[in-house]
Amino acid sequence: MRELVILGGGPAAVSAGIYAGRKKMDTVIIAHDFNGQSVVSDKIENWIGIKEISGFDLAKSLEEHLRSQEGIEIVEGEKGEIIERIDGGFSVKTSSGKIIEARSALIATGGRHRRLNVPGEDKFDGKGVVFCSTCDAPLFRNKEVVVVGGGNAGLEAAIDLIPYASKISIIVRTDKVKGDPQTLDMVKASDKVSIIYNATTKEIMGDGFVSGIKYTDTASGEEKELAVQGVFVEVGTVPNSDMVKGIVELDEKGQIKIDCRTGRSSVLGIWAAGDVSDAPYKQNNIAAGDGIKAVLNVYDWLRNGK
Repeated sequence: MRELVILGGGPAAVSAGIYAGRKKMDTVIIAHDFNGQSVVSDKIENWIGIKEISGFDLAKSLEEHLRSQEGIEIVEGEKGEIIERIDGGFSVKTSSGKIIEARSALIATGGRHRRLNVPGEDKFDGKGVVFCSTCDAPLFRNKEVVVVGGGNAGLEAAIDLIPYASKISIIVRTDKVKGDPQTLDMVKASDKVSIIYNATTKEIMGDGFVSGIKYTDTASGEEKELAVQGVFVEVGTVPNSDMVKGIVELDEKGQIKIDCRTGRSSVLGIWAAGDVSDAPYKQNNIAAGDGIKAVLNVYDWLRNGK
C-alpha cells in the first residue's frame, strides 16, 4: 500500500506531487493530462515570478518540474473514477480498471467550466471564447465584448474587463441580476457596461475568430444579434468530484468541503485542493499553494499522526 495517491494534473496536483517528492513520500499521481484549465490561454500574466507565459508553456513547465522528482510514480492518460474505503486506507480504480491502494488520498481534480452548449462555442474556444476574465481580459483592449452570466462571476468578469474593453454587454437569462448588489453597483458605475435582460444565447458566430453572438429576447421571442470580438462565458463551474460522492461531504455546488487551514475533507485520510474544493478564489497560484499546504499536512499525519 502506497502512502499517498494524488488525483489530478493541474497546479494543485503538480505542486503537491513536487512536495511529496521532496519529502520522499511513497506517492503515485493519477493524471489524465497536465494541462489544467488555463492551457487554452494565450497569455497568462498573473503567474507569480513570470511576467508573461502561455497556458501551454505553463502546463509544460509544471509537468517537467514534477517529472524531475525521484520516486514519484505517474499514471498518465487515466482518471481516478472510483474511490472506496479499505482497511488501512483507500482504493482508487482508474478509468482503465487499474487498482491503486494508498493510506491517504489528495483530490486535486479541479473543475470544468459550465458551458453554454451552443453552436460555435467549441469552435471558437481560445479564439474569442473565454472562460477566465482574470487571465485574458487584457487581451481584449479596445474591443467590444459580451459576458454571458448574471451571477457574481459574470459581474466580476465585467469588472475585470472595464480597464481594457471599449464596450461590455452582460447577457442575463432573467429580468434580474443574481450577483451581489454591491458588485452590481460597481458594474453600473461604468459607462462602458450595459445589461441585456431576458436573453438566452443561441449561437456564437465568427470566421476564424469571434465576430458576434445570436440571442433570443425571451420577453418578445425576437432573435437578435450582437457584434462582439469576445465572449466571456461565466455561467458557473462544475467540480470534478464525482469519484468521492457519497464518501466525503460536498457543498450544494458539488465542491469538496475542506478545512482551509489543512485541506482536510470530512473523512480522515482524504484531502482536497484547488478548484474541486470549496476554498474561495479559483486561481492557479492559490491552487498551487493549497496543494502544497495539503500535502504537508498529509506528511505530518502520516509521520506523526497529527
